[in-house]
Amino acid sequence: MAATRELTRPHFSKFRDLISGVSPEDFDQRRRAVDLAFLRQGITFNVYGDAQGTERIFPFDLIPRIIPAKEWEHIEAGLAQRITALNMFLHDIYHDQKILKDGIIPPFYVLSGKHFRREFKGFNVPKDIYIHICGSDLIRDANGNYLVLEDNGRCPSGVSYVLENRRAMKRTFPGMFEGIGVRPVEHYPQELLKMLQYIAPQGIADPTVVLLTPGAYNSAYFEHTYLARQMGIEIVEGRDLLVRDSRVFMRTTKGLQPVHVIYRRLDDDFLDPTVFRRDSQLGVPGLINAYRSGNVSLANSLGTGIADDKVIYHFVPKMIKYYLDQEPILPNVPTYLASEDADRQYIVENLDKLVVKAANESGGYGMLMGPRASQKERDEFKAAILADPRNYIAQPMISLSTHPTRQDDGTFEGRHIDLRPFVLYGEKITIVPGGLTRVALRKGSLVVNSSQGGGSKDTWVLYGDE
Repeated sequence: MAATRELTRPHFSKFRDLISGVSPEDFDQRRRAVDLAFLRQGITFNVYGDAQGTERIFPFDLIPRIIPAKEWEHIEAGLAQRITALNMFLHDIYHDQKILKDGIIPPFYVLSGKHFRREFKGFNVPKDIYIHICGSDLIRDANGNYLVLEDNGRCPSGVSYVLENRRAMKRTFPGMFEGIGVRPVEHYPQELLKMLQYIAPQGIADPTVVLLTPGAYNSAYFEHTYLARQMGIEIVEGRDLLVRDSRVFMRTTKGLQPVHVIYRRLDDDFLDPTVFRRDSQLGVPGLINAYRSGNVSLANSLGTGIADDKVIYHFVPKMIKYYLDQEPILPNVPTYLASEDADRQYIVENLDKLVVKAANESGGYGMLMGPRASQKERDEFKAAILADPRNYIAQPMISLSTHPTRQDDGTFEGRHIDLRPFVLYGEKITIVPGGLTRVALRKGSLVVNSSQGGGSKDTWVLYGDE
């Protein structure tokens, strides 16, 4: 494969040498085998709003992203620092609110946040941990520096693709992992289960853990079933659970079984129709009362959505300094807040140079890529920003790093990538070596979300550097 000569960075040398012995025809055959395996296993997704309305194979590129050991150590330290500060922030704002009283973050930003749950002020969550599972999105700038693009502290998805991508690569290139020295990721489900058991209510020696899903029509349902199966726990919908005397039970063929820990994959608003959205058919009436009573634990905890808010993201470096008295190991992307007069003026005058994001959207939605947008689109966003400044931030267009990606014609071209590592916070902080590398498969695109036409790569973290 002559094209692999492009993979010239030192830590790619072993992979380049091994892959060079694979002919283009053999490579294509292996790629088709992976696509077929993904289709048979249901590793598919829907693009919302697509007129075709058909499920598609999650696009997967066989050229892995390889991260040397020292580079990973830096990422790992930065992620551990960040989740520690975010959890201290969440505990603070739901208790003494010192960071607000000391003027580090203007109270308006927290108290007006869409996902700030003021009704839980003073509530002590199990083990004082709010974000148990976090997926922080990282990018590399033109100078090779890792930056945090956003944090996902509610229901981060994508780890099933990390695990399945690795299985696919091991089937496709057997023996290559030992020769190159790639750190494993297969232990994630066991670490996830261990964390969930750790946060069980006091006095429960053998807790029953379940995964609560919105159901088969959710775009991440494959992941829900996959993780439940890997952990050996039940996957349930709201109708499978009921609350009696402030305790949660699961309906089974043998009668009601107590439930102690719920790994919930739906947002706060849908959890309990007696407390949040009354029209929710997905939640469990009485669940929040059981949670308040200390009879069931939730992962992630209630109220973590405020840490997902893209406006609050702006303040994470200040949180790190305030709570830990440290400088951020992984800096933020420079961010302008439309609520600030000077920032807002700069944003509306420079929409052709900026990326604008809604504070609580995800999946690549609610975003304006200013330099690539039409004047009409920029005018519409300008009106929206002026009408609701709290709901918008803006960032410069970062020149994302690119990675060799195989095209349908057999050639290799650079495509923009990001990285979503997965962090578990239980008795200790555990970070799976690697994460989900998402790739913008469309030429020139900076949007890596699968819902917007992106795909993924396996991410290899090496045991040692070359």
